Amino acid sequence: MVIGALLGSALLAVPVTAQATAVDIGAGAASAKAQAAAAVGLDDPAKKEIAMQIVSSAENSSLDWKAQYKYIEDIDDGRGYTAGIIGFCSGTGDMLDLVEYYTEVKPGNVLAKYLPALRRVDGTDSHAGLDPNFTRDWAKAAQDAEFRKAQDHERDRVYFNPAVSQGKSDKVGTLGQFIYYDALVMHGDGTDSTSFRNIRKRALSKAKPPSQGGSETAWLNAFLDARVWAMKQEEAHSDTSRVDTAQRVFLKKGNLNLNTPLDWKVYGDSFHIG
Repeated sequence: MVIGALLGSALLAVPVTAQATAVDIGAGAASAKAQAAAAVGLDDPAKKEIAMQIVSSAENSSLDWKAQYKYIEDIDDGRGYTAGIIGFCSGTGDMLDLVEYYTEVKPGNVLAKYLPALRRVDGTDSHAGLDPNFTRDWAKAAQDAEFRKAQDHERDRVYFNPAVSQGKSDKVGTLGQFIYYDALVMHGDGTDSTSFRNIRKRALSKAKPPSQGGSETAWLNAFLDARVWAMKQEEAHSDTSRVDTAQRVFLKKGNLNLNTPLDWKVYGDSFHIG
């Protein structure tokens, strides 16, 4: 009877052990999946698409960022013409770099003839040598797939890739990388006090990034505080809603991975990504 009872106990123990192992494996797989999701950066294609839409909501009051290749106007911010998917400016050098790159890949394009004028107006808000047909020719160029690719290339080279790289170096997640990207888009990375590098330097006086042992949330709040300061130094950027009612909203909700759904406002307009 004792032997039978022992055998029965042993047989009963087998499925219990197997069930426990299955649970452990399932839990481990779920944990690995969660960690993989958390590790996704802004350079993940789906996250990058979200980033493009959020920036477009601020730059163009629309989530349809692909409709902005043809966009061009002078918004009276002292930077000359602002154009394209990221707001390339005739007065800040990035428009010149774009047209030079486009001309390298497609010599004789409709914008190539403006290169001498773009070099002369760099650093100013002048339209000299660009008017009256530059805006028309820009829109015409935007019909060319090579020009759209050139805009993508320069956006990534000058703004997106450096933001993601710095974000990963600071060990911030997808939201932090986006916060860096938006700051680079608006302020560039020059040597002036309101540039990206100096916004980051200002934040470092208040907090430490995760790479230095700091809290990610505290660090991003310090960075956004420094960003708001930089924006308020210039009348054209004094409306800080793209931080206050967008990025800060995501941060307060603890959405460090920039997961959907997302709801935010920019300049009073409401936006949603499901």
